[in-house]
Amino acid sequence: MGDPLPRAFFDRLSEEVAPDLLGRVLERSSPEGTVAVRLTEVEAYAGPLDSASHAYRGRTDRNTVMFGPPGHAYVYFTYGMHYCVNLVCLGEGVPAAVLIRAGEIIEGREPAMARRPRSSVRDLARGPARLCDALAIDRTLYGADVCDRESPLRVLPGEPATEVRTGPRTGVTSAKDVPWRFWIDGDPSVSPYRLHTPARRRRVSG
Repeated sequence: MGDPLPRAFFDRLSEEVAPDLLGRVLERSSPEGTVAVRLTEVEAYAGPLDSASHAYRGRTDRNTVMFGPPGHAYVYFTYGMHYCVNLVCLGEGVPAAVLIRAGEIIEGREPAMARRPRSSVRDLARGPARLCDALAIDRTLYGADVCDRESPLRVLPGEPATEVRTGPRTGVTSAKDVPWRFWIDGDPSVSPYRLHTPARRRRVSG
């Protein structure tokens, strides 16, 4: 599928990078084999300018990779059971990221199904937690350089999407009407939109 996308691709505002990621390929190598997904849904988060971002209140042990160079993976644990992966944007010291929400498995279906044996093919990477399960993404990949061809987690050029839609982000408590969720129109792997439920005051954000 070629070399990974260059670092300059990520050295932009997250709301510019996000729609441009649709149709690209997130590839994960592991001892069980390589699994690749065509990205179909993402969300942009703008760091200290964005009250829904993990970096809104500054640097912490959890989000420190967001303050580093672009093109690295920010992986975090949420709801006490799931991992989510974001791709860091902009330059050092300016935290911003794109949450990877969903994708279509295009390579490595067998290891992905072994990790999610109860999922249909459509649902293997439909949603940020399922995607991380299918690709075996966890904290060991925190800070992984997705622009390095030798990295276990890479973003490849793929075929940029042309039918892109945008709308409010899902599941966040703050800035929930910001239209920075982007998805490929009509793709069956896109996760269903969910309004925030006040009783669950947690965020799935970057």
